Amino acid sequence: MKHLLPLLIVLLLVSVAGAQRLPQVAFPENYQLTFAPDLGKGNFAGEETIRVKLLNPASQIVLNSADIDIHEASITSAGATQKAAITFDKDKETVTLAVEKPVAAGLATIHLQYTGILNSEMRGFYTGKYGHWRKYASTQFESTDARRAFPCFDEPAYKATFDITIIADKGHTVLSNTKPISDTPGPEEGKHTVHFATTPKMSSYLVAMVVGEFEYIEGSADGIPIRVYSTPGTKQLSTFALEIAENVLPYFDRYFGIKYPYGKLDMVAVPDFSAGAMENVGLITYRDIFMQLDEQHASLGIKKLVAIAVSHEIAHQWFGDLVTMQWWDDIWLNEGFANWMESKPVEAWKPDWQPLLDEVNGDPINSTLGALNVDSLASTRAIKQPAETPAQIQELFDGIAYGKTGAVLRMLEAYLGPETFRAGVNEYVKEHAYGNATADDFWSTLARVSKKPVDAVMASFVKQPGVPMISVQAQCSGSSTTVSVAQQRYFYDRTAFNAGSDQLWQIPVCMRTKQPNGESAGKCELLTKKQDTFSLPGCAPWVLANAGGSGYYRSAYQPSGVRALAESAESALTPLERIILLTDTWAAVRVGQQPMGDYLTVAEGFQSDRTDAVLGLLFNHLNYIGKYLVNENDRETYQAWVRNLLTPIAKEVGWEPKPGEGDSQKNLRANLLQVLGDVGHDPEAIAEARKLTEQALQKPAAVESNLAGAALALAALNGDSALYDNLMTRTKTAKTPELYLLYLYTLASFNNPQLQQRTLEYAVSPDVRSQDALGLIGAVMGNRTGEKLAWDFVRSHWAEVEKAGGPFAGAQIVTSAGSFCDTGLRDEVKDFFSAHKVAAAERSFKQSMERINNCVDLKSQQSNQLASWLESRSGAAASGRGLR
Repeated sequence: MKHLLPLLIVLLLVSVAGAQRLPQVAFPENYQLTFAPDLGKGNFAGEETIRVKLLNPASQIVLNSADIDIHEASITSAGATQKAAITFDKDKETVTLAVEKPVAAGLATIHLQYTGILNSEMRGFYTGKYGHWRKYASTQFESTDARRAFPCFDEPAYKATFDITIIADKGHTVLSNTKPISDTPGPEEGKHTVHFATTPKMSSYLVAMVVGEFEYIEGSADGIPIRVYSTPGTKQLSTFALEIAENVLPYFDRYFGIKYPYGKLDMVAVPDFSAGAMENVGLITYRDIFMQLDEQHASLGIKKLVAIAVSHEIAHQWFGDLVTMQWWDDIWLNEGFANWMESKPVEAWKPDWQPLLDEVNGDPINSTLGALNVDSLASTRAIKQPAETPAQIQELFDGIAYGKTGAVLRMLEAYLGPETFRAGVNEYVKEHAYGNATADDFWSTLARVSKKPVDAVMASFVKQPGVPMISVQAQCSGSSTTVSVAQQRYFYDRTAFNAGSDQLWQIPVCMRTKQPNGESAGKCELLTKKQDTFSLPGCAPWVLANAGGSGYYRSAYQPSGVRALAESAESALTPLERIILLTDTWAAVRVGQQPMGDYLTVAEGFQSDRTDAVLGLLFNHLNYIGKYLVNENDRETYQAWVRNLLTPIAKEVGWEPKPGEGDSQKNLRANLLQVLGDVGHDPEAIAEARKLTEQALQKPAAVESNLAGAALALAALNGDSALYDNLMTRTKTAKTPELYLLYLYTLASFNNPQLQQRTLEYAVSPDVRSQDALGLIGAVMGNRTGEKLAWDFVRSHWAEVEKAGGPFAGAQIVTSAGSFCDTGLRDEVKDFFSAHKVAAAERSFKQSMERINNCVDLKSQQSNQLASWLESRSGAAASGRGLR
């Protein structure tokens, strides 16, 4: 996410990049596609007939094509067939078909015979494997990789119908977007041919195929058959995903007022998958960890992950598939909406999970707080961002498209009211079903239905980068409170923040106070100016500037206001409001508006809170402070303060599960163990972790899964080679994706340099799936004791590193480098990635550099103040004792 370039450079980039768009000469109406994959040889044969409509006479037609050899090509029009000359442009990923006599305007057909490769890059039509040797073929076409399977008009606006036929080995399961209409032996011995029903109109990136040995379980919802496929011997791990789908699909049927439009729903867990999941029409593909689990022993975190992933992808069947963005600069219409929508059916199904809290403070990238972090960088981007090349398009799949858009939509829903918002959404879907739409289409429909200035509100958040901060000053006067509010753009960079900006948002601001009688009084206003004044009834010690926690903005309070809010937080604020208060206070500290001691004082006010999501955010901040901001001379004092703060909570929660307790309490126990042992260096927590680790390794089911994960990570900090070897062995024998990833990523927690080196070498070995390699290396880079070792490894093994992970992993290592907080490492990162550019990570590189600089600056401005504050608390902190 970068600064705006000078106008001349922008024009040059757009000119060059724009040349990659297809000329608007012909539009597809139908594709007839036949594929014959050979898993053993790693290739496939294809035959294709495209019915197109030419707007004007033309002697050539340009299609997208990559890594495909076309052997025969012809164009037929008005009963006459001409052989076409074939010219490839590798850089633009196009093929030009030229004929001698111009083809008349109107209908024509393009016929192609070609061959392609089943690559190992988890993009296009690719092969994966399971077990030691079994192979399967699957597809991942979003965003610009359908062209690797068949020459096509590979842009989202070129919607068409598809008739797909697949010739596969006898015994192989064959899946595509629609139901099979025939399955016959042949055309040769050992083969069978499957013809699928014609698809509805859809974009090329939503075509999907899966071929291989798979088994399934099945169910249904609202008359729609649902099958969940997985590799042989694992279908018992799919029952939870099926249950979710059976609950989610009817919810969306009711919400959208349009029944699921595709006749059947297949979901497939594939072991090799670069993304988390993909919303292909009628055939959703998932990385196995996002769909499979052992329900009896799975952690709450994995259950939520699977539930949200399934809900997100099914939501796309309406918002993204049925209605598709016109071009990739509006990808937020797909991803942001699904991100906002995903928690609704889960909340209706499992209200005790409180999924809205995770939506705000869950995924570090796609949550609201994750988006606020990115949007506080000078190098962020607007939600609607120009993109033309495949690399530029790939960069759009980030926390802005997902997390920020979801948060802005949640704010808009609160502003309009849920039913009005829903009415506008449904009108939009009905108007554009089976077609394409733009951002303007979306918010103009909501403005028309709601009769509110949605277009102005949305434009201010969608078309400009950054997040506003609302400064609040409240003054009691008689029987009312006058609230003065001012907006400015928030930056983590203190210089940029203090300099201010001329940006202006149209912000729905909801404020709330607590009256002397204990009742709340509130008001929502649209802030359209840099500064304004509003009146609230009654006089109160505090005014909450983001009532309900639905606003996408930061709030800044006077010190007395922060203290008053903190004192009343548990009794007067909802869990979501408490999360927002913590993050707003942290944001004020980041730019020097408040000293670090003020945040830690607020933290002390949360000692009686028992909400896992609230304390989880606090624990993250405590970990950040301990990792980056505490001087070594003050480390023991800080650890003692952390123990003093958290030991009373741990005593109450205990290390043993209690009968009838909820999943959130189990999660809190695990988080407490981790932060007490790692950040607080509590000897009893460390000893407990060792004991739990021994139990979990002897019998995994003996220790609750959340707690086992925390214990393993803590035990690994000072673990020896025997523990390391044990975990390494278990990565090869784990029975579930959750256990495999638990053992794998625990390898990155060891502090022993020799063991860290083994982990890094293991990451780039054939024994680790490509999709997991960069995450494992990044985990070692995030380990305070291993960051330098890991960074040196990345530089010396760059040829291996840059090949890993598939198309969705290009920015992963670049992003991981942003975890450093050291000027020397910063300079090395800058020099290395300036010389070794990652095409789809230019914005990620700038963000990583900015994060390092911001961390270095925060340490310089707050470390001494933190040391003074800790000294003032040293008497109390030193008396902190471990849990007994």
